[in-house]
Parts: sequence; structure tokens; C-alpha cells
Amino acid sequence: MEKAGDQLAGSGEETLFLVWHDARDREIAGEGPDIFCLAENLYLVRSAETLSSLYHAVKRRTQPGKLLVARLAGPPKFKGMAEGALKWVRAV
Repeated sequence: MEKAGDQLAGSGEETLFLVWHDARDREIAGEGPDIFCLAENLYLVRSAETLSSLYHAVKRRTQPGKLLVARLAGPPKFKGMAEGALKWVRAV
């Protein structure tokens, strides 16, 4: 049974998520067009997965002590992130 917060992301439409974890030397996944590393352990992820599915996938891969996975309603505002971040967000 999906939680109410998972319904939109599980509809097959891609959603933008913000992901942060505290695990050292652990990437959430390989490089690809659907993941952008903004800063150490801070990522934007474009995915059709549910919030819960993405959360558990990152949790299994990184084994963090602290983890945040949040669905974004739109592109975030930011400053001082990795080169190419704004270009990546605009392409989403």
C-alpha cells in the first residue's frame, strides 16, 4: 500500500528529489543524466520512483547514519553548488 506522499512520484511521471546523506565516500549511484551531485553527499535526482522506493534504495547503497530524501515541487534556488548545476536543473 502506497503512502499518500508516494502517489505522485509513483505515477510513472518523473519527479525531482533532493537527497542528502552523511555516509563518507559513498555515492548514491553512478553518474548519469538523472542524478546531479550539487556538493559532497548532496544530490538532485530525477526519477519515476516513489519517495519511499528512492529513500530505501539510497539507504541500502550508502548505509548512512543520517538521510534526507525530499520531493521537490519545482527547481530549487541555490548558490555555490557544483559547476553545471544550474544548466542541469534548467534541462529538467
